[in-house]
Amino acid sequence: MRKLSNIFKALSDETRLRILKLLEHGELCVCDIVAALDMIQPKVSFHLGILKNAGLIKDRKQGKWIHYRIDDSDMFKRFLVLSVLEKVSEGEVTEDKKRLDKFMKNKGAKAEIIPIKNKSNCCGR
Repeated sequence: MRKLSNIFKALSDETRLRILKLLEHGELCVCDIVAALDMIQPKVSFHLGILKNAGLIKDRKQGKWIHYRIDDSDMFKRFLVLSVLEKVSEGEVTEDKKRLDKFMKNKGAKAEIIPIKNKSNCCGR
């Protein structure tokens, strides 16, 4: 029952829903999420930790950068995340996506979220 409670607690925060909405289109580096949300990195990392502990996202390290994506290995969690994200309107995350697009352009990537294996570097370094 504790696992289930953690999942619903993770989904009960607007910032975490915004993060999931960004990740629904693919894997992102922490710096991408920080830029999109216009928040400081420790605050974003705190929310990413809660999502990870609930089993809703996975991370992987590439050099000194950590990349996150939605964990689709558990059907119940995947269905739950998809159902929740369907209820979050695009209008509620428009500014996040604009900031992400601008950041991606500035760091030399395409203006869309692309698989990390196609990125030559991260965070402009």
